[in-house]
Amino acid sequence: MGRVIDWTLTERIAGMVAGEAGPGAPRPELPEVAAQSERLVTAYTGLRPDGALPAPELVARPDWVRANLRSLRPSLEPVAAHLGDGLGPAAPAVRAVAGALLAAEMGVVIGYLSRRVLGQYELVILDAQAPPRLLFVGPNLDEAARSFDVEDAEMLRWVALHEVTHALQFAGVPWLREHLAGLLGELLGSMEVSVDPARLLRLPSRDDLRSLVDAVSDGDLISLMTTPAQRELLERMQAIMAVLEGYAEHVMDAAGPELVPSLPKLRAAMDRRRASPSAPARLLQRLLGLELKLRQYRIGKRFCDAVVEQGGIAALNRVWDGPDAMPTTAELEDPESWMRRTGVPSAA
Repeated sequence: MGRVIDWTLTERIAGMVAGEAGPGAPRPELPEVAAQSERLVTAYTGLRPDGALPAPELVARPDWVRANLRSLRPSLEPVAAHLGDGLGPAAPAVRAVAGALLAAEMGVVIGYLSRRVLGQYELVILDAQAPPRLLFVGPNLDEAARSFDVEDAEMLRWVALHEVTHALQFAGVPWLREHLAGLLGELLGSMEVSVDPARLLRLPSRDDLRSLVDAVSDGDLISLMTTPAQRELLERMQAIMAVLEGYAEHVMDAAGPELVPSLPKLRAAMDRRRASPSAPARLLQRLLGLELKLRQYRIGKRFCDAVVEQGGIAALNRVWDGPDAMPTTAELEDPESWMRRTGVPSAA
């Protein structure tokens, strides 16, 4: 079976939605900002990379789009291969049309997110040979600094703290990437896709990209039905995502004052902005019908803040001891239960 998703179409639509923003202001200080962030985060957390972190890259929106499409292909091609299963002789036609619509919907989602993402530690979870990248989206940083009414340099330093923390999580915790890849691979390998042929009767012309964007921008075109076992996998993945984000958010606030005098102002503004998760999470939300809401990230930060308050950063770092040390979704709501289970001493 050939490729199902038309990734060229996805990139073209994403470019339309992203708009013409240009590369943004030059930031020659970026390498030093990233290095300074690494020093501060390492000093606070104790996380040390097994080798050098990727060099920071200042990118425009089209560059960010291409990077994320590269990351998504290993995850979504196996799922898309099941489009039309069970439809008999109609399967090839349905697969072709549904694949094009999926490509279009991804283009809308990725294009929209490319207007909002400030920085990203970009990692291809299912391809261990693909090098990670540390990306900063220039025009979005410029716009955010203006919107938040802070200096460009402060905005860059604050975002760098968050993304460098993610880089140190994966570079300093040897089991993390492999564990996530295993969960994701198991989930995708068992996924069954159902489509409604009645909704695929007409595909707009490829040349009419604007009509195609309009047709799918509100669409819930594909539903992926999950079993109890798959939902359990999803819960485990969501708990890990909440810890990763909550840990980075905690570190931003703990290590940030030295670099970012306007931290309280930035925190309040960023909390209002974080209505959209990362591109892969947003895409999974639309495709799987998940509710990967901001609430998860708030829960993650509350969990991390509460554990540090009780036992310091050393207590929180127990989450990196191994997959079994990760909190469950219930424990994220009850940090003390996680501390009891894992033997983390409490100051209380």
